Amino acid sequence: MKLAFSLLLLTSIAFAADTPAKKAEAPKAPAKKVYPNNPPKTVADFKYGPHERNVLDFWQAKSDKPTPLLFFIHGGGWMGGDKAGIAVEPFLKERISVVSINYRYISQAQDVVPPVKAPLTDAALALQTVRSKAAEWNIDKQRIGASGGSAGACSSLWLAFHPDMADPKSDDPIARESTRLYTAAVNGPQTTLDPKQMREWTPNSKYGGHAFSKSGEFKNFDDFVAAREKILPWIAEYSPYALVSSDDPPVYCSFGGPPAIGQEQKDPTHTANFGVKLQEYCKANGVACDVVYPGAPDVKFKTINDYLIAKLKEVK
Repeated sequence: MKLAFSLLLLTSIAFAADTPAKKAEAPKAPAKKVYPNNPPKTVADFKYGPHERNVLDFWQAKSDKPTPLLFFIHGGGWMGGDKAGIAVEPFLKERISVVSINYRYISQAQDVVPPVKAPLTDAALALQTVRSKAAEWNIDKQRIGASGGSAGACSSLWLAFHPDMADPKSDDPIARESTRLYTAAVNGPQTTLDPKQMREWTPNSKYGGHAFSKSGEFKNFDDFVAAREKILPWIAEYSPYALVSSDDPPVYCSFGGPPAIGQEQKDPTHTANFGVKLQEYCKANGVACDVVYPGAPDVKFKTINDYLIAKLKEVK
């Protein structure tokens, strides 16, 4: 019996030695971001400010006369993203030049109060810089349309609705340039940064607190709501909805799903609730605001590109 047990034990040990141990599965690498394959840039990494991310790319459309311009602001929650994320050929073919900008992330602007001021004012400075190059780059500075997705969309709408930040008395020729837009057409924008509005429109809202908090001061959306009274002056200055006035340019907002005001949303950060409430407020102020989503009524332009090309090339 002992002999049989010993043979069985030896056989088990030998089998274990011959059987390779199962290797732990290596963690999957994050998917590599694939950017559009664009033609060569006319001007690459042009510096418009002191920070390393204050750079822009420019593609010049072929034209004998000054061209309209698409001014693209990438998304990424003001926390990531890159200016490489725009496909420029559809615009160049229509003789519309393109600028795409980088800007300071909120994480790189913790010395700025509030942090969202950094990416927004970077966008304004980039726009003024581009206008200062209008003659050299053959741009019609009156026909500039902004675009972007998510945070880039919010930044675009902020530019569209903000009063002109030009300083006509400045010694700096760039500072004297206008920050006003001809139009803006955006994807999935956050049209307000007011937590009260966001929660009323979409009860499971969760985005926006990082725009006004330093080093994660707001641990969750409830903290953001609780701080609202204290940050009302910032909301008035940096929330697109709060800036709408009758002299603003027409805008276009695209969303991936239909609205449902007052109901929780699958993607509360990019819900069409943002769009229909902005549209309602724009209408009250005499500002044209197209909102497009699956099933939207009376859609004239199905895509952002269609809208931008038609609007920037329209004959008045």
